[in-house]
Amino acid sequence: MRNISDIIEEYLKNILNEDHQKTIEIKRSEIADQFQCVPSQINYVIKTRFTVEKGYIVESKRGGGGYIRISRIEHKKDSDMIEEIMDMVQPTVSQTAALDVITRLLESEIITNREAKIIQSIIDREVLAFPLPLRDEVRSRIMTALLFTLKYKS
Repeated sequence: MRNISDIIEEYLKNILNEDHQKTIEIKRSEIADQFQCVPSQINYVIKTRFTVEKGYIVESKRGGGGYIRISRIEHKKDSDMIEEIMDMVQPTVSQTAALDVITRLLESEIITNREAKIIQSIIDREVLAFPLPLRDEVRSRIMTALLFTLKYKS
């Protein structure tokens, strides 16, 4: 059974996918009322599920006329997106951020499901059993090599 965070994420992504919208504006309290949850639940979903690593930019304005604007980052070419991600994962990258990048590559159909699972297993903190910050540096080097290969080799 899915949890409320998954349901809210799916709802927001569906709105973005309708008519291929690049940006949506929502009111946190309205979405919370719709899903019968506390507004902080909406904050949690947006903070964890709509990150730059996953290909989104979030802006918010607080107050009575406040809103949350979620924009999908659009690139003309896959190579532009890969270049941007390469910059994000250097010089270190956490496991969570790296997994978000893998999800983004998968959703952009740059890698397959099988390739995503292989990459996830390689960058796992149990496999990279080094102390921090060395572990995040090694993960960054692995991700950079992977992204370089995706960008330049066919």
